[in-house]
Amino acid sequence: MNVLLDTCAMIWCVSEPEKLSAQASAALQAPDTRIYVSAISCAEVACLSDAGKIAVVPHWRTWFNNALSDNGWSVVDIDLETVAEAFSLPGNFHRDPADCFITATARLNRMVVLTADRKILDYPHVQSLW
Repeated sequence: MNVLLDTCAMIWCVSEPEKLSAQASAALQAPDTRIYVSAISCAEVACLSDAGKIAVVPHWRTWFNNALSDNGWSVVDIDLETVAEAFSLPGNFHRDPADCFITATARLNRMVVLTADRKILDYPHVQSLW
């Protein structure tokens, strides 16, 4: 299974793994799971850190890069197709740009979004789990 971490799930994996659900932990530890992070999560970590909403040590940029390398996670870049998909998602989806990019990335790459966000979990046009 290809799993795309939303930003909160990524942060919890690194800093507070006890916040992950049992199902999320099991999916992440399954031998056939490949884990990905959207490039937009880098921006979210930076904004949250700079606003004092999360504390990451060392600097957020180093923290983010270490999280990727320490866990063997791959980054999915944001390209024109992803931007177009993010702003033309079918049905009713909320307008948080980061969630739109994460959802679009998962849809285009046939990934399952690992998230605790009810808005993504309840969105019928993307696979998700928590």
